[in-house]
Amino acid sequence: MSGPLLPYGRQTIEDDDIAAVAEALRADLLTTGPKVEAFEAAFAEVVGAKHAIACANGTAALHLAMLALDVQPGEVCVAPSITFLATANCARFVGAEVVFADVDPLTGLMTPDTLADALARAEGRKVRAVLPVHLRGDVAELPALAALAEQAGAVLVEDAPHALGSTMQFGNQAASVGDGRWGAMATFSFHPVKTIATGEGGMVTTNDPGLAQRLRTLRTHGMVRPAGGEPWWYEMPEIGFNYRLPDILCALGLSQLSKLPRFAARRRELADRYLERLASLSPTVIPASRPAWSDPVLHLLTVLIDFEAAGRTRRQVVDALAARGVGSQVHYIPVHRQPYYRERYGDLHLPGAEAWYARCLSLPLYPGMDDGDVDRVVDALSEAAG
Repeated sequence: MSGPLLPYGRQTIEDDDIAAVAEALRADLLTTGPKVEAFEAAFAEVVGAKHAIACANGTAALHLAMLALDVQPGEVCVAPSITFLATANCARFVGAEVVFADVDPLTGLMTPDTLADALARAEGRKVRAVLPVHLRGDVAELPALAALAEQAGAVLVEDAPHALGSTMQFGNQAASVGDGRWGAMATFSFHPVKTIATGEGGMVTTNDPGLAQRLRTLRTHGMVRPAGGEPWWYEMPEIGFNYRLPDILCALGLSQLSKLPRFAARRRELADRYLERLASLSPTVIPASRPAWSDPVLHLLTVLIDFEAAGRTRRQVVDALAARGVGSQVHYIPVHRQPYYRERYGDLHLPGAEAWYARCLSLPLYPGMDDGDVDRVVDALSEAAG
């Protein structure tokens, strides 16, 4: 191994982050306290949304979004097959069925054409939600996807854990991921490999005050305290969950959020260096394509490798990189291939998702890397891919 291990993603925790958590630990309220509202307010301002609701993790954020929309058993949600399991699972949590959309094989993103095909395969069933994923940090084509969702009578919910800080430009309309311009809600994750970290944590943003209130109620067991009631009195009009994010973790989130501009700038610098260095490995190795409208803060630096041309299997490349101290990961195994979904829906043919999976590999990308680390990764990949 040449040098310390470079994982594919890693949190950046600094002394002031630790001090913020220590301060919260000395406060009176460790669970729901002032840091929760402060984190929510700061997050809403950063993404340009009217409301932000903190919760336990990104999966909880998706589940709450489905609950807030009152998605019912037997209704349909559309999710791309190239995503983490939770995007599809959130529909099943509420008894809805999943129709998997194919993706562009060069970006991994749901497209208007693949969404239209998925909507046709819904076969007359009521489609309640469309869940585009901003894979790697690149932004899906939201205006066109939102228009198709609206025509189908569905609501668009952005699955945006990869895309905090990403922006987009459609004609003369500039927007930020999560600002609610084209979707009813957007969900985020603060897992350690994401752009900011709280250990575990999630957020839902929305511009709809009714949805915001419902999200807050559902994350706290479904409890409400009627105005004018006794100080101890609470009621549960509907069942909810304990999906709260503690004050301690919100203190960390606030500290991390203040660094988002620096983290975003460094991710962009590293991505640019990767693009420059990877050019020499083309056409055997190419970066995932970037849509013209997308200005991402990349969470993942994904390359597409022609393993046949390289004369290597993906496992051989992964092992060779690891031997040089370079971590990698696959994002993602198509969800429609998972045993649960194959048993439920049978074998699906989604050629874009299969083509993406056959070639994708994510390389190290996080703010703590230096330029020399990128050179080390690309040199190792050049050797590993022949």
